[in-house]
Amino acid sequence: AGKSTTMKMLSGNLAPDQGEITINGYDLLSQPKQAKAQIGYLPEQPPLYKELTVKEFLIFCAQINQIPPTKTKAAVNTVIERCGLSDVTKRLISHLSKGYQQRVGIAQAIIHTPAVVILDEPTSGLDPIQIREIRHLIRDIASEHSVILSTHILPEVQTLCDRVQIINHGKLIFSDTIASLSQQMQASSLLLGLDSPPNISRIQQLSGINSVEALSPTRFRLHYQPDNNPTQELLAYAVSEQWQLTELAPEQHSLEDVFMNIIQQETSTDVQAA
Repeated sequence: AGKSTTMKMLSGNLAPDQGEITINGYDLLSQPKQAKAQIGYLPEQPPLYKELTVKEFLIFCAQINQIPPTKTKAAVNTVIERCGLSDVTKRLISHLSKGYQQRVGIAQAIIHTPAVVILDEPTSGLDPIQIREIRHLIRDIASEHSVILSTHILPEVQTLCDRVQIINHGKLIFSDTIASLSQQMQASSLLLGLDSPPNISRIQQLSGINSVEALSPTRFRLHYQPDNNPTQELLAYAVSEQWQLTELAPEQHSLEDVFMNIIQQETSTDVQAA
Protein backbone atom coordinates (compact mmCIF):
# COMPACT_ATOMS: atom_id res chain seq x y z
CA ALA A 1 0.00 0.00 0.00
CA GLY A 2 2.81 2.42 0.82
CA LYS A 3 2.06 3.04 4.51
CA SER A 4 5.59 2.64 5.84
CA THR A 5 7.06 4.55 2.89
CA THR A 6 4.69 7.44 3.68
CA MET A 7 5.72 7.35 7.34
CA LYS A 8 9.39 7.45 6.39
CA MET A 9 8.76 10.52 4.22
CA LEU A 10 6.73 12.26 6.94
CA SER A 11 9.51 11.68 9.46
CA GLY A 12 12.23 12.94 7.11
CA ASN A 13 13.92 9.55 6.69
CA LEU A 14 13.07 9.31 2.99
CA ALA A 15 12.99 12.19 0.51
CA PRO A 16 9.86 12.37 -1.67
CA ASP A 17 10.25 12.39 -5.46
CA GLN A 18 7.89 15.36 -5.68
CA GLY A 19 5.47 17.45 -3.66
CA GLU A 20 5.99 18.98 -0.23
CA ILE A 21 5.57 17.98 3.40
CA THR A 22 4.68 20.55 6.04
CA ILE A 23 4.92 19.67 9.74
CA ASN A 24 3.19 22.10 12.07
CA GLY A 25 3.87 24.96 9.67
CA TYR A 26 7.48 24.04 8.76
CA ASP A 27 8.48 22.73 5.34
CA LEU A 28 10.30 19.44 5.87
CA LEU A 29 12.55 19.93 2.83
CA SER A 30 13.53 23.59 3.19
CA GLN A 31 13.34 23.76 7.03
CA PRO A 32 14.33 20.23 8.08
CA LYS A 33 15.64 21.05 11.57
CA GLN A 34 12.58 23.04 12.57
CA ALA A 35 10.19 20.50 11.04
CA LYS A 36 11.87 17.46 12.61
CA ALA A 37 11.86 19.17 16.01
CA GLN A 38 8.05 18.97 15.82
CA ILE A 39 8.09 15.18 15.30
CA GLY A 40 8.35 12.12 17.49
CA TYR A 41 8.74 8.94 15.46
CA LEU A 42 8.41 5.24 16.20
CA PRO A 43 9.16 3.08 13.15
CA GLU A 44 7.79 -0.45 12.82
CA GLN A 45 11.05 -1.79 14.28
CA PRO A 46 11.74 0.32 17.42
CA PRO A 47 15.23 1.95 17.31
CA LEU A 48 16.41 0.67 20.67
CA TYR A 49 19.93 0.22 22.06
CA LYS A 50 19.22 -3.06 23.79
CA GLU A 51 22.50 -3.18 25.69
CA LEU A 52 21.36 -0.14 27.72
CA THR A 53 18.93 -0.07 30.60
CA VAL A 54 15.60 1.65 30.05
CA LYS A 55 16.67 4.72 32.03
CA GLU A 56 20.08 4.95 30.33
CA PHE A 57 18.44 4.80 26.93
CA LEU A 58 15.89 7.49 27.74
CA ILE A 59 18.60 9.79 29.12
CA PHE A 60 20.47 9.30 25.85
CA CYS A 61 17.28 10.11 23.89
CA ALA A 62 16.81 13.29 25.92
CA GLN A 63 20.35 14.34 25.07
CA ILE A 64 20.07 13.74 21.31
CA ASN A 65 16.79 15.66 21.34
CA GLN A 66 18.72 18.57 22.90
CA ILE A 67 16.75 18.67 26.11
CA PRO A 68 18.77 20.88 28.52
CA PRO A 69 20.65 18.94 31.23
CA THR A 70 18.67 20.76 33.92
CA LYS A 71 15.43 19.38 32.45
CA THR A 72 16.59 15.89 31.45
CA LYS A 73 15.68 14.18 34.73
CA ALA A 74 12.15 15.59 34.70
CA ALA A 75 11.63 14.68 31.03
CA VAL A 76 12.83 11.10 31.59
CA ASN A 77 10.72 10.65 34.72
CA THR A 78 7.66 12.01 32.94
CA VAL A 79 7.80 9.50 30.06
CA ILE A 80 8.69 6.65 32.42
CA GLU A 81 5.54 7.37 34.41
CA ARG A 82 3.37 8.00 31.38
CA CYS A 83 4.44 4.88 29.50
CA GLY A 84 4.20 2.57 32.49
CA LEU A 85 7.93 1.85 32.75
CA SER A 86 8.48 2.56 36.46
CA ASP A 87 9.09 -1.10 37.34
CA VAL A 88 11.67 -1.73 34.60
CA THR A 89 13.90 1.36 34.58
CA LYS A 90 17.00 -0.57 35.68
CA ARG A 91 16.47 -3.55 33.38
CA LEU A 92 18.34 -4.03 30.12
CA ILE A 93 16.08 -3.39 27.15
CA SER A 94 17.16 -6.75 25.70
CA HIS A 95 15.54 -8.45 28.71
CA LEU A 96 12.14 -6.81 28.20
CA SER A 97 9.10 -8.34 26.52
CA LYS A 98 8.15 -6.99 23.11
CA GLY A 99 5.26 -5.10 24.69
CA TYR A 100 7.59 -3.29 27.08
CA GLN A 101 10.10 -2.64 24.32
CA GLN A 102 7.28 -0.98 22.39
CA ARG A 103 6.52 1.17 25.43
CA VAL A 104 10.17 2.26 25.50
CA GLY A 105 9.94 3.06 21.79
CA ILE A 106 6.90 5.25 22.40
CA ALA A 107 8.65 6.92 25.35
CA GLN A 108 11.59 7.96 23.16
CA ALA A 109 9.13 9.35 20.61
CA ILE A 110 7.45 11.68 23.10
CA ILE A 111 10.32 12.56 25.46
CA HIS A 112 10.83 15.97 23.83
CA THR A 113 7.06 16.71 23.83
CA PRO A 114 6.70 16.96 20.03
CA ALA A 115 3.57 18.41 18.47
CA VAL A 116 3.19 15.38 16.18
CA VAL A 117 3.83 11.72 17.06
CA ILE A 118 4.19 9.29 14.13
CA LEU A 119 3.67 5.59 14.90
CA ASP A 120 4.23 2.95 12.23
CA GLU A 121 2.33 -0.29 12.96
CA PRO A 122 2.58 0.28 16.74
CA THR A 123 0.86 -2.99 17.74
CA SER A 124 2.49 -5.27 15.16
CA GLY A 125 3.67 -8.56 16.64
CA LEU A 126 2.15 -8.00 20.08
CA ASP A 127 -0.12 -10.42 21.93
CA PRO A 128 -3.77 -9.43 22.67
CA ILE A 129 -3.02 -8.12 26.18
CA GLN A 130 -0.05 -6.07 24.95
CA ILE A 131 -2.14 -4.71 22.06
CA ARG A 132 -4.81 -3.53 24.47
CA GLU A 133 -2.22 -1.85 26.71
CA ILE A 134 -0.48 -0.07 23.81
CA ARG A 135 -3.81 1.12 22.40
CA HIS A 136 -4.68 2.58 25.80
CA LEU A 137 -1.29 4.32 25.88
CA ILE A 138 -1.81 5.75 22.38
CA ARG A 139 -5.22 7.15 23.37
CA ASP A 140 -3.58 8.80 26.38
CA ILE A 141 -0.82 10.30 24.21
CA ALA A 142 -3.44 11.63 21.78
CA SER A 143 -4.82 13.85 24.54
CA GLU A 144 -1.66 16.01 24.33
CA HIS A 145 -0.18 15.28 20.89
CA SER A 146 -1.41 14.89 17.33
CA VAL A 147 -0.90 11.20 16.56
CA ILE A 148 -0.47 9.78 13.07
CA LEU A 149 -0.41 6.00 12.97
CA SER A 150 -0.35 3.42 10.24
CA THR A 151 -1.96 0.02 10.65
CA HIS A 152 -3.29 -2.86 8.60
CA ILE A 153 -5.51 -3.94 11.51
CA LEU A 154 -8.91 -2.48 10.62
CA PRO A 155 -10.56 -2.69 14.09
CA GLU A 156 -7.62 -0.62 15.37
CA VAL A 157 -8.74 2.20 13.09
CA GLN A 158 -12.19 2.29 14.70
CA THR A 159 -10.72 1.99 18.20
CA LEU A 160 -8.09 4.73 17.99
CA CYS A 161 -8.66 7.15 15.13
CA ASP A 162 -10.70 10.32 14.58
CA ARG A 163 -9.82 10.49 10.90
CA VAL A 164 -8.81 7.79 8.44
CA GLN A 165 -6.92 7.78 5.16
CA ILE A 166 -6.72 4.72 2.93
CA ILE A 167 -3.72 4.25 0.65
CA ASN A 168 -3.75 1.74 -2.21
CA HIS A 169 -0.59 1.18 -4.27
CA GLY A 170 0.82 4.50 -3.07
CA LYS A 171 -2.33 6.46 -3.95
CA LEU A 172 -4.60 8.16 -1.42
CA ILE A 173 -8.10 6.89 -2.24
CA PHE A 174 -10.07 7.88 0.89
CA SER A 175 -9.73 10.66 3.46
CA ASP A 176 -12.51 11.44 5.91
CA THR A 177 -13.66 11.18 9.51
CA ILE A 178 -14.38 7.92 11.29
CA ALA A 179 -17.98 9.13 11.62
CA SER A 180 -18.23 9.33 7.83
CA LEU A 181 -16.70 5.88 7.48
CA SER A 182 -19.19 4.54 10.02
CA GLN A 183 -22.04 5.93 7.93
CA GLN A 184 -20.82 3.84 5.02
CA MET A 185 -21.05 0.80 7.30
CA GLN A 186 -24.81 1.25 7.55
CA ALA A 187 -26.48 -1.30 5.26
CA SER A 188 -29.90 -0.79 3.64
CA SER A 189 -31.22 -4.01 5.13
CA LEU A 190 -32.97 -5.28 8.24
CA LEU A 191 -33.07 -8.64 9.98
CA LEU A 192 -36.67 -9.58 10.81
CA GLY A 193 -37.74 -12.43 13.10
CA LEU A 194 -41.40 -13.48 13.40
CA ASP A 195 -42.98 -16.40 15.30
CA SER A 196 -46.09 -16.23 13.10
CA PRO A 197 -44.79 -14.95 9.76
CA PRO A 198 -47.11 -14.11 6.86
CA ASN A 199 -46.41 -15.03 3.26
CA ILE A 200 -43.25 -13.31 1.98
CA SER A 201 -45.32 -11.48 -0.63
CA ARG A 202 -47.22 -9.75 2.20
CA ILE A 203 -43.98 -8.33 3.62
CA GLN A 204 -42.82 -7.27 0.16
CA GLN A 205 -45.93 -5.10 -0.21
CA LEU A 206 -44.74 -2.75 2.53
CA SER A 207 -43.49 0.60 1.23
CA GLY A 208 -39.76 0.89 0.63
CA ILE A 209 -39.10 -2.87 0.55
CA ASN A 210 -37.05 -3.90 -2.48
CA SER A 211 -36.76 -7.60 -1.72
CA VAL A 212 -37.20 -10.17 1.04
CA GLU A 213 -34.75 -13.01 1.61
CA ALA A 214 -35.88 -15.98 3.73
CA LEU A 215 -33.05 -17.03 6.05
CA SER A 216 -35.25 -19.60 7.83
CA PRO A 217 -39.02 -20.20 8.12
CA THR A 218 -39.21 -17.47 10.79
CA ARG A 219 -36.28 -15.18 9.95
CA PHE A 220 -35.88 -12.81 7.01
CA ARG A 221 -33.49 -10.25 5.55
CA LEU A 222 -35.29 -7.20 4.15
CA HIS A 223 -33.55 -4.99 1.59
CA TYR A 224 -35.06 -1.51 1.42
CA GLN A 225 -34.58 1.80 -0.37
CA PRO A 226 -31.93 3.87 1.50
CA ASP A 227 -34.22 6.89 1.78
CA ASN A 228 -37.28 4.88 2.88
CA ASN A 229 -36.57 2.90 6.06
CA PRO A 230 -39.61 0.66 6.74
CA THR A 231 -38.90 0.04 10.44
CA GLN A 232 -41.88 1.99 11.83
CA GLU A 233 -44.32 0.48 9.34
CA LEU A 234 -42.99 -3.01 10.07
CA LEU A 235 -43.49 -2.50 13.79
CA ALA A 236 -47.06 -1.33 13.27
CA TYR A 237 -47.94 -4.24 10.98
CA ALA A 238 -46.27 -6.81 13.23
CA VAL A 239 -48.49 -5.68 16.11
CA SER A 240 -51.75 -5.24 14.17
CA GLU A 241 -51.36 -8.49 12.18
CA GLN A 242 -50.09 -10.44 15.22
CA TRP A 243 -46.91 -11.63 13.51
CA GLN A 244 -45.28 -12.01 16.96
CA LEU A 245 -42.14 -10.01 16.36
CA THR A 246 -38.98 -11.55 17.86
CA GLU A 247 -36.27 -9.57 16.07
CA LEU A 248 -35.94 -6.34 14.14
CA ALA A 249 -32.36 -5.16 13.77
CA PRO A 250 -30.50 -3.01 11.22
CA GLU A 251 -27.60 -4.73 9.51
CA GLN A 252 -24.14 -3.23 9.29
CA HIS A 253 -21.34 -3.78 6.84
CA SER A 254 -18.09 -4.70 8.50
CA LEU A 255 -15.21 -2.24 8.25
CA GLU A 256 -13.49 -4.84 6.07
CA ASP A 257 -16.48 -4.79 3.67
CA VAL A 258 -16.35 -0.99 3.45
CA PHE A 259 -12.57 -1.07 2.94
CA MET A 260 -12.83 -3.62 0.12
CA ASN A 261 -15.67 -1.66 -1.50
CA ILE A 262 -13.55 1.53 -1.51
CA ILE A 263 -10.62 -0.40 -3.00
CA GLN A 264 -12.82 -2.02 -5.67
CA GLN A 265 -14.42 1.31 -6.62
CA GLU A 266 -10.98 2.86 -7.07
CA THR A 267 -9.76 -0.14 -9.09
CA SER A 268 -12.85 0.07 -11.31
CA THR A 269 -12.30 3.80 -11.85
CA ASP A 270 -8.66 3.20 -12.82
CA VAL A 271 -9.66 0.48 -15.31
CA GLN A 272 -12.28 2.73 -16.91
CA ALA A 273 -9.77 5.60 -17.14
CA ALA A 274 -7.27 3.30 -18.85
